[in-house]
Amino acid sequence: MSSNTHQDAPRPEEAAGAPDPRKEPSAAPGAEQDIPQAEAEAAPPAAEADAPDTEAAGPEQELEALRAELAGEKDKYLRLMAEYDNFRKRSARERECLYADVKADLLEKLLPVYDNLARALQQQTADEAYRRGVEMTMNQFMEILEKVGVTPIPAVGVPFDPAVHNAVMHIQDEEHGEGEIVQEFLRGFKMGDRVIRHSMVQVAN
Repeated sequence: MSSNTHQDAPRPEEAAGAPDPRKEPSAAPGAEQDIPQAEAEAAPPAAEADAPDTEAAGPEQELEALRAELAGEKDKYLRLMAEYDNFRKRSARERECLYADVKADLLEKLLPVYDNLARALQQQTADEAYRRGVEMTMNQFMEILEKVGVTPIPAVGVPFDPAVHNAVMHIQDEEHGEGEIVQEFLRGFKMGDRVIRHSMVQVAN
């Protein structure tokens, strides 16, 4: 009876509340949450770690954009200057052509004055003063034509040229060569290379 009573008595470790060494100690509450949180705060986020340095790349990109804009403005300027130069040259040519047309038209209207003076000189007259007056008028008229660049077209004795001559008659004459002009009915004039009036001539053979 005494032996049963000794076995049922509690052990000193159990009575004192000591932990059982056969059982694993459980982690303290909150320990598992503190360690991952500290690691998360220490390591930067993946998106922030891999993001490019926009502050460093920004000035380079802005410089390239300014260079491209400058090149575009320069190209526009060169195109505008080329268009203006072409316009200026075209306007100058148009003015020159217009001036030449007006000048040639005016001179053509004055040529009948020359024709009348030439006919007056071909007439026989006993009034020498009258004849000298006509000759002086003709000489002055020819000087004016020469100053503005108008010259007579050679005719009698030269080969026929359809660019400056207008053949109104033909004649068979063995004394003259083929296509030679033997008579001039109306004198022609040209201004530079431009024909103001064709010569009216008679051509041999």
